[in-house]
Amino acid sequence: MAFLILVIGDLHIPDRALDIPQKFKKLLSPGKIGQTLCLGNLTDKHTYEYLRSVAPDLKIVKGRFDVEATSLPLSQVVTHGSLRIGFVEGFTLVSTEPDLLLAEANKLDVDVLCWGGTHRFDAFEYMDKFFVNPGSATGAYTTGWTKDGEDMVPSFCLMDVQGISLTLYVYQLKKDANGVENVAVEKVTYTKPVEPTGGSTS
Repeated sequence: MAFLILVIGDLHIPDRALDIPQKFKKLLSPGKIGQTLCLGNLTDKHTYEYLRSVAPDLKIVKGRFDVEATSLPLSQVVTHGSLRIGFVEGFTLVSTEPDLLLAEANKLDVDVLCWGGTHRFDAFEYMDKFFVNPGSATGAYTTGWTKDGEDMVPSFCLMDVQGISLTLYVYQLKKDANGVENVAVEKVTYTKPVEPTGGSTS
């Protein structure tokens, strides 16, 4: 079975959302996830315990609203296969422009950078590195980063790393024209560039 990494953040329970959507919880049953990277704004102990039940290997960084969690680091790095994956909440970033995200990735010396804080899913490759924002797992509202009238779409990501390749599965809880919620899944792939090795000269 593949070792799946859950990337989740900006939950804001109970301040801005009641819970993680049930349709997400059905997908996050214990035993399927190997490790969880939580990008902050966890804000309550019950949700922390829930994430620990999904995967005991839970790595968390401090979000701007994790005021009681004073000992949490602002960034962390994990290694899977040949990829170094860094993650931050995002409030320490001046902006989420690609060049600034690239500077953060270089500072952490990572191939993949996960960041949060915007409550909106995003994933792109830039200058041979891969950038992922899992959005908000609860669809919690945000005071910034949004356009007027924009609805927050709950989302989270799963990563499957095989050597130098990463497959990202994005889960979004979308409403159809009748207001019925369904989980939509997209797949994004990234492969770390490998420097050519020179042939031996005899």
